[in-house]
Amino acid sequence: MFDPKKLLDDLLGSQIPGTGSTVREKGGQAVQMAKDNPLAAGALAAVLLGTGAGRQVTGTAVKLGGLAVIGGLAYKAYQNYKNGNAPAETPATGEPDLLPPPPDTSFHPSQAPQGEDEFTLTLVRAMISAAKADGHIDDDERQKIAGKLSLAGIGTDAEKFLMSELETPLDLDTLVAGAQTDAQKLELYTASRLTIDPDTRAERGYLDLLAGRLGLPDALVDHVEATVSAAKVPASGVPASGVPESGKATGNATANSRW
Repeated sequence: MFDPKKLLDDLLGSQIPGTGSTVREKGGQAVQMAKDNPLAAGALAAVLLGTGAGRQVTGTAVKLGGLAVIGGLAYKAYQNYKNGNAPAETPATGEPDLLPPPPDTSFHPSQAPQGEDEFTLTLVRAMISAAKADGHIDDDERQKIAGKLSLAGIGTDAEKFLMSELETPLDLDTLVAGAQTDAQKLELYTASRLTIDPDTRAERGYLDLLAGRLGLPDALVDHVEATVSAAKVPASGVPASGVPESGKATGNATANSRW
């Protein structure tokens, strides 16, 4: 069995042990490198997601590991929302102020009622579903990805899992059901938003639909948008696109009593 947390680290671009670099640091050249030499590229995210997102998580985030990054961003967005702050995107300069979620909160991986590994797989599925939102992963693209994964050294089990997810039609009911707590619902949306910058109608529509199915208040979604955008910078060689606004934030944390 493969390690779900390592797979999430690779997809999110967290630090690759022993290299001091991240998957997403290859952003501007990853696709061509993966075509020429998948092993040298070390670009699992580029193989699966391409460079459509155009941005990379930077600073301290890449050192935390995938689960801590997603949980930390979701927790930070939730705290700002709960405190009634207005969401404000702050361009990432230097080291973004991102910490893992506190251990005594439902955002911490150890609090997952279904177990860390199972919820990690749900987050990976969420990222792949988001990547497929614009329809660029067709049958031909899946065949190309399969060829690259076979040379990527991720292991047979992980390869089979990823290909199965790529080939499986979107099942939003199953995906949403994989988040068992309110915190996990916010983390699932955060992982999806980390995967793509919604610069197409299909991507924006997917994220809006997902937020609605998860029951996330609009103002809380706006905080996730701002928090994720602040933690990401344009990938090298890839022009950054603007992030459409999902509506005016009210900063009213009482809009939904669950939150």
